[in-house]
Amino acid sequence: MEFELKDLSTGYRTKKGDRVVSQHITARLQAGELTCLLGPNGAGKSTLLRTLAAFQPSLGGEMRLDGKPLEDYTAHELATRIGVVLTERPNIKGMRVRALVAMGRSPYTGFWGTLSETDEAAVTEAIRQVGITALEHRMVHTLSDGERQKVMIAKALAQQTPVIFLDEPTAFLDFPSKVEMMLLLRRLAREMHKTVFLSTHDLELALQTADRLWLLGKDEQQMSDTSSLCIGTPMELAASGALPRFFSGPGIRFDAASLRFTIVN
Repeated sequence: MEFELKDLSTGYRTKKGDRVVSQHITARLQAGELTCLLGPNGAGKSTLLRTLAAFQPSLGGEMRLDGKPLEDYTAHELATRIGVVLTERPNIKGMRVRALVAMGRSPYTGFWGTLSETDEAAVTEAIRQVGITALEHRMVHTLSDGERQKVMIAKALAQQTPVIFLDEPTAFLDFPSKVEMMLLLRRLAREMHKTVFLSTHDLELALQTADRLWLLGKDEQQMSDTSSLCIGTPMELAASGALPRFFSGPGIRFDAASLRFTIVN
């Protein structure tokens, strides 16, 4: 399933008029790829992600999912096509892991939320894919941050959507857990042929694990045209000079060959 943007503008509608955060975005998300959204604080990464997830309206342009305008989908239809994992830590007590993952089946279970054999199988498979079978009977509030994040990803997988959006999925995690999380998401994109799109501040991890990067500029920062977005593979963006332009600063040096930033004393 293809997600296509054409001349998209994002931001907020206020009584004083529209406040544009990013604009003129024309891009395409591909199935089977892990795409990472990077940019400085205030560039509008979360705003763009919320707009793509239909949590807030766009200010202009088009968003098409499988060739159909996003606004033409009903809420129920979107729930079977787009899964979303947010940054906030789930503050849940009195619920076991399997029950939380099973909530991902709500678009299919009807008013009473009764799980069929098909639903139970989908929950079991989601738990297996994420590698948390040993946790499924644990209480959610006893889990570590990394374990909770895996549970939320399993919930999105149980939803069986072709598209998954994640807002800062590696926030609150230690470094080994960050690496494990990014490798997990890349594997899910490739093996399950899903469109996985996430925002992150973990630049080095994104450079080493993402199939494609979206670099979102702040106030069209360092851009040569009217678009606030630069897209390419890590190697393409390194060769073009886009990466050092976006993340330059005193004491920072970028090596295009190794795709690494270093600190210069």
